[in-house]
Amino acid sequence: IDIELSLEGATIADLNATNLFQLKRKGFSDKRLALLVGSTEKELRHHRQALNVRPVYKRVDTCAAEFSTSTAYMYSTYDEECEAAPSERKKIMVLGGGPNRIGQGIEFDYCCVHAALAAREDGFETIMVNCNPETVSTDYDTSDRLYFEPVTLEDVLEIVQKEKPMGVIVQFGGQTPLKLARALEAEGVPIIGTSPDAIDRAEDRERFQQMIQKLGLKQPANAIVRSLEEAVNLADSVGYPLVVRPSYVLGGRAMEIVYTEKELRTYMRDAVKASDDAPVLLDHFLNNAIEVDIDAVSDGKDVVIGGIMQHIEQCGVHSGDSACSLPPYSLPD
Repeated sequence: IDIELSLEGATIADLNATNLFQLKRKGFSDKRLALLVGSTEKELRHHRQALNVRPVYKRVDTCAAEFSTSTAYMYSTYDEECEAAPSERKKIMVLGGGPNRIGQGIEFDYCCVHAALAAREDGFETIMVNCNPETVSTDYDTSDRLYFEPVTLEDVLEIVQKEKPMGVIVQFGGQTPLKLARALEAEGVPIIGTSPDAIDRAEDRERFQQMIQKLGLKQPANAIVRSLEEAVNLADSVGYPLVVRPSYVLGGRAMEIVYTEKELRTYMRDAVKASDDAPVLLDHFLNNAIEVDIDAVSDGKDVVIGGIMQHIEQCGVHSGDSACSLPPYSLPD
């Protein structure tokens, strides 16, 4: 608190290499410092990099300094000596999911682990970035190098600068790395796999709705809203009950089936907050409908459907909370 008070009235120009280095050693993120000096995170980051104030990486010593160890567990700190020693091999970086929570489950870690193993089989050096010690992705033998770091833009960019991977995979770690895709691409980081634009098209409810309409596919009556007032005004035309779906969330977070205007007013506040000013979709809820999940893989031309799973619970129960049947038991051939 005292340090923050000392920055009151300061501007980004007041931050020189010495005091910025000390602030970073105290644990201040670029985002927080930018807020304190009235700047943006991007401006603060570029200012810090211009002053050559960057973290170094230390190796975790699993042997209590009794003998030398070659473990490739790294963590960042603001110090003098860097122990990362990156190789010249072709590298693929996988961004993990960070802490487990509602909408960010262990299934994403499973995907990250298999992505790392597949990249290793193809001859790449694999780099995992994650900060959850409960996951398999942070085990010693999952990847060639592990950076035990928060999955944030600042931390990932610094690791990319140090390791210079051929590509970064964001699509397997859930919402945490997905939210970084656009910003990483804007900083020149090569995103491989699903493109940031395709990710955004799937996550932005309005863009996805436009794609569905363009393809002429059927969908329930719906409306795109950005505020509580819009939602209340359009709800009757869509028809209750409604499914409230924020943008840029996975795992059913802040999604709800509402039956009355009172419920809509209650849940829209959570939905708008979860969407972070992005569109919220109001779908007419289909009673007694059959819900199925379809998993497919595409190379941009051919599409292979891996499985069609029918929910046992009623339509509207999130797939993460529903049992399913494979193959589907009531769909016609």
